[in-house]
Amino acid sequence: MFIHPWDAALDEDEWQNWLADGHDFGQLSVNGLPGQAPVVVPTHFVADGGRLLVHLARPNPVWEAIEHDPDVTFSVIGDYAFIPGTWRAKPGVPATDGVPTSYYAAVQFTCRAHVVDDPEAKAELLRRQMAHFQPDGDHAAVEAGLPPYGRMLSGIRGLRLDVTAARAKFKYDDQKPVEHRTSVADRLTARGDGLDVPAARQQRRRLDRIGPWTS
Repeated sequence: MFIHPWDAALDEDEWQNWLADGHDFGQLSVNGLPGQAPVVVPTHFVADGGRLLVHLARPNPVWEAIEHDPDVTFSVIGDYAFIPGTWRAKPGVPATDGVPTSYYAAVQFTCRAHVVDDPEAKAELLRRQMAHFQPDGDHAAVEAGLPPYGRMLSGIRGLRLDVTAARAKFKYDDQKPVEHRTSVADRLTARGDGLDVPAARQQRRRLDRIGPWTS
């Protein structure tokens, strides 16, 4: 992922807070076996300190690839929107000469994958996930020896992804004048398609923190 200086996260808190704000679904990318393409698996995850917790079905094709090479990438993308060229034309230039772009936020983790097969350890991993996704506790106990989850544990394998590096990108035209960024955020809010409103929210948040861009 290429990151211009103006697209970079301002600090670790920025991307960590963005993840905590409901961005808990991503793609696990695993190097393929020799002669094969990479394996990419969409999945929910839980951030747990310096690691990500995932579980997948035992028949998933990812396991053999991980055992061959445990160095993996986990990618999270959100708050994206297409920005038409007519919104980005410079003053005095015909609107049709403007160049379109995409806005988005993305965090990519480089990780070392550790497979979790012990029933008790898998149950603990699931408890951590349930504490995140169902914090009200409105579910049966997740115990290796108790139904309903106990008998299901053999059908899954857990993954502990120890994060070795994290890179974040917030691509919202921060290099452009304040007036331009404000105008695009207003247009996104008015258009209101897909993730336009969250994208506008990110652009305004960055605008409040950065103000006019200075290299």
